[in-house]
Amino acid sequence: MSPLRKQMEEAMVLRGMALRTKESYLGAVSQLAKYYRRAPDRISSEEVERYLLHLIDERKLSWSTTNQAASAFNFLYRTTLKREQSQFSIPRRKTPMKQPDILSREEVSRILSACRTTKQHALLTTTCAAGLRVSEVCGLRVSDIDSERMMLKVKDGKGGRDRYTLLSPRMLSVLRAYWRESRPGEWLFPTRDGARPSDAKLAQRMYHAAKREAGVTKVGGIHALRHSFATHLLESGVDLHTIQRLMGHTALSTTARYFHLRDTVATTASPLDLLVAPAMAEQIAAPTLTREQRVLERMQKRRIPREPLLKPPTRSP
Repeated sequence: MSPLRKQMEEAMVLRGMALRTKESYLGAVSQLAKYYRRAPDRISSEEVERYLLHLIDERKLSWSTTNQAASAFNFLYRTTLKREQSQFSIPRRKTPMKQPDILSREEVSRILSACRTTKQHALLTTTCAAGLRVSEVCGLRVSDIDSERMMLKVKDGKGGRDRYTLLSPRMLSVLRAYWRESRPGEWLFPTRDGARPSDAKLAQRMYHAAKREAGVTKVGGIHALRHSFATHLLESGVDLHTIQRLMGHTALSTTARYFHLRDTVATTASPLDLLVAPAMAEQIAAPTLTREQRVLERMQKRRIPREPLLKPPTRSP
């Protein structure tokens, strides 16, 4: 291990960064050094910017991947190497404000019904029933299931925070059936040897396989189950603060991003529908007559002659 890598790892440990974040940062810096074939501390800020352009223009990487690389470089040069912002500033790409596709309740049911193994069904059910991130569901332990209080403990969530979330009776029934068949040890969803938790890539493959089998064509990975968890709770009347705690968000604005107002939009009248056509306005303004009154009115118009405007003078006898 090089002294610079060790120095960067120690700086991340001191700041309590998550394991996946540390691995991503170290991987991004390693790719940068490999691209220029020299140590990262000998690479200038202009070269780092050209490398980011290479990731965007030539490798066509997503905004999230390139922004993560930019964050890794900023941490290396600003935090680890103590370089000032005036000497080393790395721009980040503007994050597009896109709304994710939300799975309907019927689509979620089809995906869960399309699972072919008990482990696949239990993992996807836990993800959508508790609103978990893929790293959180893979890192669950058997001891995290509190069936007496009907709660599920999520340890080391995003930012290293612990929280409790829902453990529904139906979800508990699915987990018990999975436990009777698989008998997992420490980890709820372990690898084949049982020594480690399952990888997030395996959970993604399970989700995409079930989605294809169910014929669901909406884009997105397993995180769509977490989006649907929050949206369906909102639609059923649960307040934002409760959902914020269940999701593990520090800011309410993050939770509000899931508030798509689908039911409100669907039931809101358009201004066009509020306009009244002229012919309809006359009908609304006219008094409502019964059928007998309308028939009598037509008969009177036909039988009663109109009185002349000027009467002829009468002759005297």
